[in-house]
Amino acid sequence: MKKLFAILYLTFLCACNQAQEIISPTAILISNTNIVDVRSGELLENRNIVIDSGKIKSILESNGNLKGYNKIIDGNGKFLIPGLAEMHAHIPTPSTHSERIEEILFLYVSNGITTIRGMLGHPAHLSLRNTAKEGKIISPRIFTSSPSLNGNSIKTKEDAIEKVTAYKKAGYDFLKIHPGIQREVFDQVVETANEVGIRFAGHVPVDVGIRHALESKYASIDHVDGFLEGLVPESEKVDPTKNGFFGFAFTPLADTSKIDELVALAKKNEVWIVSTQSLFERWFAPVSADELLKQAEMKYMPATTLQNWKERKEQSTATDTGFNQTQWQRFDSIRKQLINALSKNGHGMLLGSDAPQLFNVPGFSIHHEISGMSDAGMTPLEIIQSGTMNPATFFGMSDTFGEIKVGLDADLVLLDSNPLTNIAALKQLSGVMLQGRWLPKEEIDEKLAIIAQHAAQN
Repeated sequence: MKKLFAILYLTFLCACNQAQEIISPTAILISNTNIVDVRSGELLENRNIVIDSGKIKSILESNGNLKGYNKIIDGNGKFLIPGLAEMHAHIPTPSTHSERIEEILFLYVSNGITTIRGMLGHPAHLSLRNTAKEGKIISPRIFTSSPSLNGNSIKTKEDAIEKVTAYKKAGYDFLKIHPGIQREVFDQVVETANEVGIRFAGHVPVDVGIRHALESKYASIDHVDGFLEGLVPESEKVDPTKNGFFGFAFTPLADTSKIDELVALAKKNEVWIVSTQSLFERWFAPVSADELLKQAEMKYMPATTLQNWKERKEQSTATDTGFNQTQWQRFDSIRKQLINALSKNGHGMLLGSDAPQLFNVPGFSIHHEISGMSDAGMTPLEIIQSGTMNPATFFGMSDTFGEIKVGLDADLVLLDSNPLTNIAALKQLSGVMLQGRWLPKEEIDEKLAIIAQHAAQN
């Protein structure tokens, strides 16, 4: 009897092992690659990653056994990171042809961006968010703000209550704050937002000021808006409405010894910061429009858009505008000090470049932003975290995306070299996985060529 029991037990174990070896016909294997652990900064070498149904199913040390998989992506010598998030994106409105909207979304994906936070919402973006989630188009995961709350759209406290309540009910992910809101109206926005349960982010209205904005607990302050103005001593008695482009006019008055105070306030109130530094190194910067127009990525934008960008830049920084390059250098230096301090000692940074915006082509602009963050003193790991685990934490979705872990969404980027040693490696894509769908570089390049052709025709 004991012998019979032993035989039955061994048979049971064999059956279990065989069951464990059964591989789903839809499973995808990324073989023998190096995983960048974005939380610790460690490199997990020679790993096999199994993806199925849009999720990461298992991560194992490579043993060379690749049998049973219908689709294998060779990760040998390559580096795998979670998909990046563009946390200050703009999505076209329905006035733009649907094909062009899908092309812009693809431009993000083509650069390894698998999540975007739309910063100027429209009712059409709510349905587009669902279309993307269902995988009906090639698009990053979409979060969308409400339409703009500004000095024209909400002039009274009653306006604030009405709009905030309506935007929460409509299903927007958060509220977008723009300039011009008076302080008492802003305070009503905050009160109502807290009551109905919706966060707010964006600009800091002049009448609100950076300190009150931080104490009001923005979800994020974008463009490092309001911080430079906050460095001006009260003794200067400036007219706050004369601050110029994001505080540029107050540059000579800024006291950088006040940076630590503002950074500590951001940390205390858990306010994330989106720097959009590329905006200040491309649009509002001493580089000519003609020089920027020569960059290869401009071929993905229609000629009418490029001409508009050129005209607007020249209206801002041409010789006859009074743009002062020496003052800009000081302005840029202060911004970089703020970015570095907010990264090291604040609540944290979120990767965002403000695209499409002047000379910021969707997707491609994120690499200019990364370069600016690097020049400000952020490490490769800090920059990678600002585009992966930090956005996931921001949205309360660390159990869904932002890292390479079993059970999380298979939004991944396979790179040719190690971004921890050279952040420019983020431009060297071997392919992008979006909700478990693999887009090899060849397919991405083919689609980009079509987008460039369409832009040339329009």
